Amino acid sequence: MKQLKKLKTGDGSFTFVSEEFGETYHSVSGAEEEAIKKYAEPTNIVELAKKGTVRILDFCFGIGYNSAAAIDAALAVNPDCKIRIVGLELDESLSEKLKELSPKFKSYEIIKNIKNNNYKNENIHISLVFGDAKQTIQDISEEFDICFFDAFSPKTQPDMWSEEVFKDVCAKLKVGGLLATYSCATHVRINLVRAGFDVKDGPCIGRRAPSTIATKLF
Repeated sequence: MKQLKKLKTGDGSFTFVSEEFGETYHSVSGAEEEAIKKYAEPTNIVELAKKGTVRILDFCFGIGYNSAAAIDAALAVNPDCKIRIVGLELDESLSEKLKELSPKFKSYEIIKNIKNNNYKNENIHISLVFGDAKQTIQDISEEFDICFFDAFSPKTQPDMWSEEVFKDVCAKLKVGGLLATYSCATHVRINLVRAGFDVKDGPCIGRRAPSTIATKLF
């Protein structure tokens, strides 16, 4: 198992530090806060849940906070909502490390109880696909409302933030679908636009710079 250091963040929640990439899986200003404010809240999950279905592509699933925040938000407004999540993740050893985490998300026990890369009940279906997300996304045939794009930083993983990757993500979203990411780097936004997205500022959480919300145009 890869070595991961557990780190307490500004809101009292914990994340891990990747020894391989030298970065945290969530913001040190607040891991739970970031999942809620940068991913769950600005992606129309509440509106989708009220209509009955939420479909999420979680690109770089990590420790599952973003998906847990989304499930909580959806079920809070519609307990009968159907939620489909496909998580792409490189590090399969993370599954065991989740036992060390106890965030406030009501649905985090679901994340912890994903067995054999799959979880399914009457309302929620989660599938984890392990491997290089740049490659595994090619094998995904479903269409999604939302993409949580949460790779390590463009400086650390520049190949994950390319126009080609964003085109692959765009192809999996329905028209009007949303991509949320913490980065607002100029070249990231340029690549998003070239891939077929309209880009705007997302929330500023934990730093002065905004996050990014991108909408698939066609």
